[in-house]
Amino acid sequence: MGRPSRVKRWTLGIAAGLVLVGVGGHRSARRRNVQSQLGEAAVRKGRRPVGTRRWPAVTVVLAALAAACTGTPQAGDPSTSATAPSTASPATGQRSTTLLAAGDIASCASDGDEQTAALLDTLPGTVLTLGDTAYDDGSPDQFARCYLPSWGRFLDRTYPVPGNHDYHSAGANGYYGFFGPRAGQRGKGWYSFDLGRWHLVALNSNCDEVGGCEPGSEQERWLRADLAAHPARCTLAFWHHPRFSSGTTHGSDPAVGGLWTALYQAGAEVVLVGHEHNYERFAPLDPLGRVDPARGVREFVVGTGGKSHYPFGSPLAGSEVRNSDSFGLLQLRLRPTGYRWRFLPAPGGPFQDSGSASCH
Repeated sequence: MGRPSRVKRWTLGIAAGLVLVGVGGHRSARRRNVQSQLGEAAVRKGRRPVGTRRWPAVTVVLAALAAACTGTPQAGDPSTSATAPSTASPATGQRSTTLLAAGDIASCASDGDEQTAALLDTLPGTVLTLGDTAYDDGSPDQFARCYLPSWGRFLDRTYPVPGNHDYHSAGANGYYGFFGPRAGQRGKGWYSFDLGRWHLVALNSNCDEVGGCEPGSEQERWLRADLAAHPARCTLAFWHHPRFSSGTTHGSDPAVGGLWTALYQAGAEVVLVGHEHNYERFAPLDPLGRVDPARGVREFVVGTGGKSHYPFGSPLAGSEVRNSDSFGLLQLRLRPTGYRWRFLPAPGGPFQDSGSASCH
């Protein structure tokens, strides 16, 4: 059979999008109503009312089809950069652009992802997922049952990176199958795009799965070429494993040091990560973890998407703010010459963090 016509492909994309939006919205309202009646404990594993989180695996196919029809990032030639949807990117220099980010998100044994998804329902902006998208194994079934009913309804404005749990399924097939072209080239997972005057770079910190992250690796060479081809004043990168973390469950990961060094040398501003299920903000740091206000890269650990909470040990040098008991989102307002951050807790959470900084 020949390739579908442009009109047919457009129609298929719209149809898939309508299925996702219509069904997702209905499921969301139904789930929140059940929670209000039965309380938080009723929706945990083994006690969910019949009908919640029971999604047929075919919805993953619909999600991938919708993603393929929306004009999404492509990995590949490092000299090219995909462009974010026009609805997410304001005219250059006119106003700020909003990012909403978190990792370690959806589990059928937790309602934390519903809490953070409820926040996203009220907020405009581009969504970044920072890995470990669907627990415990990132399987197609877990994406369909656990992620799609909550964060899945924001697929058309989401840019993902994979986490280690996504690779519990061979080749992260659930992850790549769900996000389609939005995840970059299958088997690599790195890509970049521009948002306002900012350049954003998605990287794959599952280094053993992609041939390494050290200097000279394929990904590190791609990163350097991409940064050279897009010398924006303001650059942000996001991946899963933190280069620096005061957490005790995983802690700092030196394997991504080569990526940090490349970003530092190019004058990047911000790195967003997850993996540790907590929130931590650092001062701008050099590749050795020393505070460098003039040239350093500021890291936000945002493993607060909804799975669980991890504790902290003694704070590392440069750690400015920490919280280990709140689900929530990091909101970044990207201006042409700087950014403002704000941690938004899930409904009922008291913790907040906010501030601003200029680009180098």
